[in-house]
Amino acid sequence: MSKTWQQRILRVLKALKLERFFIGDGPSRKPVTLTNRSVYILPTREGIIFVLVLLTMLLAAFNYRNSLLFMLTFLLTGLGLVAMLHTWRNLVGLTFQAGRVSPVFAGEIARFQVQLNNAAQRARLNLQLHPDEHGENVQTVIADQPGNNTALLDLPCPAAQRGLLDLGRFTISTRFPLGLFRAWSYLDLNMQAVIYPRPGKPSSLPPAETGRTRGNAQAGEGMDDFKSLREYIPQDSPRHVHWKASARGQGMLTKKFAGEGSVERWLNWDSLANLGIEARLSQLCRWVLDADKAGERYGLRLPGIEIAPAQGEKHLYHCLQSLALYHVKHR
Repeated sequence: MSKTWQQRILRVLKALKLERFFIGDGPSRKPVTLTNRSVYILPTREGIIFVLVLLTMLLAAFNYRNSLLFMLTFLLTGLGLVAMLHTWRNLVGLTFQAGRVSPVFAGEIARFQVQLNNAAQRARLNLQLHPDEHGENVQTVIADQPGNNTALLDLPCPAAQRGLLDLGRFTISTRFPLGLFRAWSYLDLNMQAVIYPRPGKPSSLPPAETGRTRGNAQAGEGMDDFKSLREYIPQDSPRHVHWKASARGQGMLTKKFAGEGSVERWLNWDSLANLGIEARLSQLCRWVLDADKAGERYGLRLPGIEIAPAQGEKHLYHCLQSLALYHVKHR
């Protein structure tokens, strides 16, 4: 459906004051509490069959003037009305708040953390949360929430490409207790996930640029002082591999010496001129991960962006985020 038609439909819904029934109240960064006006309820297919059966029983009771059948019909009607009330009350009063969203790589599953608070004494059972804007095959999260309790729920959404992934609107619904009615509400907590580029195929890191070394690292200063062991990567020199550990079945490990990591390696966009934009970002992502794994100091150059050489988790996050958001428009 084109945006023009979407805008026309929204204008019609607003004119009829029905937009909240179909699309909710729109994005909100604040905690959202479900109220009487924001929870809707309709009979399910089983509920419609139940009503038709009651009407048939009522007609039969009138036709045969059977008081026992009248009593059974009214008893089941009362049961249905009580079930409808409990279905509606199962949602009213719940509070939802945006939680943490961890970055992932393209092709993985992004998990949006939603905080659910039930301030009432009664438990809320058979709650179903479903992201509406990520296709029908997205997993529905089902949860039971005890009274006076707060829980964190993860809404999984596939991350097909790098950039910013919007959770968008999601539906909270329930069919508790009998499945005769479905109550629901729409929520949009304005949540986004940062999606890193899909790492490219393993390849050798680019060589350190001339004049980009620190101290006398190239001369081997400090290389005689053993520091620790780290996991082996293909770029490591064979003479630094801990072959005894490998022979003992401990896997490939590399010896790390004091003075290592002093080489400043630049990961440069221009060195991948034969690749397209996304392929360049994927390869740079692979180099960033490999350089961090090797414990090296590395810097990143993108068009209009230069990140000075450094190490550590914060530097890794900064580089990966720059790759993820390269030429991406923010919401």
